[in-house]
This record gives sequence, C-alpha cells and structure tokens, in this order.
Amino acid sequence: MFDRRNWIQRMAAVAVPVWVLRSPGWFAEELTRTPAQTDGPFYPNKLPLDTDNDLIVINNALTSAVGAITHLHGRVTDVKGVPVRNAVVEIWQVDNNGAYLHTGTSNKEKRDANFQGFGRFVTGMSGEYYFRTIKPVPYPGRTPHIHVKVRKNDKVVLSTQCYIKGEPQNAKDGIYKSLRDPKQSAAVTVAFDPLPGSRIGELAARFDIVVGMTPMMD
Repeated sequence: MFDRRNWIQRMAAVAVPVWVLRSPGWFAEELTRTPAQTDGPFYPNKLPLDTDNDLIVINNALTSAVGAITHLHGRVTDVKGVPVRNAVVEIWQVDNNGAYLHTGTSNKEKRDANFQGFGRFVTGMSGEYYFRTIKPVPYPGRTPHIHVKVRKNDKVVLSTQCYIKGEPQNAKDGIYKSLRDPKQSAAVTVAFDPLPGSRIGELAARFDIVVGMTPMMD
C-alpha cells in the first residue's frame, strides 16, 4: 500500500535547495518561445524625436494619426514564466496608408505625418508593456503585422512580428508561412478585439512575449 507519510518523509530527506522550491514555474512545462522573425528592410533609419509608447500623437500635437486605435499590451517573460523586467520593447509598423517611417519606403509621399511609426516602452516589475497604436494594415507583398524587438542590457534578445488572428492574408504571406510549427504561429497571432466601453471603435490586442533567456539581476 502507498504510505503517504513515509513518501513525504523520504522526499523531505532529499536535499532540494529552497530557491528551487520557491522559483515560479520550476516544475512547469516550458512556455513556447516567441519565434524570431526578420526585421525587414524598414527598421527606422532615422528615429523620430518622440519615441514614447503613444504612436497616435506626436509630442503635443493636436492632430492624431489616422487608423483604428489599438491598445497593444502584454508581458515579457522567460520560458519558465518569470517576468523580464526593465527590458526595452520596441515596435514599428506602417501607417494607415501603408508607409513606414523610413526613407526607403516606396510611398513616403503618402506617409501620415501624424503617425509616430515607432515607439519604446520599458517593462515593469511583472514584465508588462503597453503601446497605443493603430491596427496594422496590409501593403503589397505583406499581410498586416507589427514589428516587435526586445532588448535587455543593451542586447537584442528577440526580434519578431505580431499578426492579426483571422486575417485572410496571413495564409499568403511568405514570412508568416515560414512558421511551420502551429505552436509558433499561434504564439505570434493575436486577436484584435473591440475595447469594451469604447465609443470610438478602439481595439485591444494582448501579445505576450516569451524570450529564451534568464533575466539578469538589475
């Protein structure tokens, strides 16, 4: 017969460091790492003066960018679910006209001057980040997406892309299709849902990022 008390005593006799028992997710299955994807040719080659996490309004301008306002948020963690704090999360994307904040973008004459195009946010204690931006739109050759880069201690630990769940053009996008593992494609595909209570049709998208690193002590 199984002797529960004897089993507990035997386990207690095993020298397991206290820090192991207290580590979040130590015995849990590893989370799916967010897959790395190309930066593409349009990482801003001239950063704007305003690089905050609100891409809708540049500095104190009175005119906001055109597009479906989207609140992009989530957490950055390692594969055990431990938050990565003080990481710098960057995003960049095309405006509502399909133009990047880059001198080489093919339709720069149509660029929305009120869209910041690039932003940064430093994660908090729980690894959280937040941006106010617009829902990405397609442009020739690409399905809608947002580029995301994570830096820690001045080193790039991940560069990836975030896609819209249910977007028909995903199936035709070469970079998206390069993700053969369904778990990996699911890790970068998120729902852009209506924001409850919004009177102007705002959206919310949660994109949790899992990096293959152990957070360094600050």
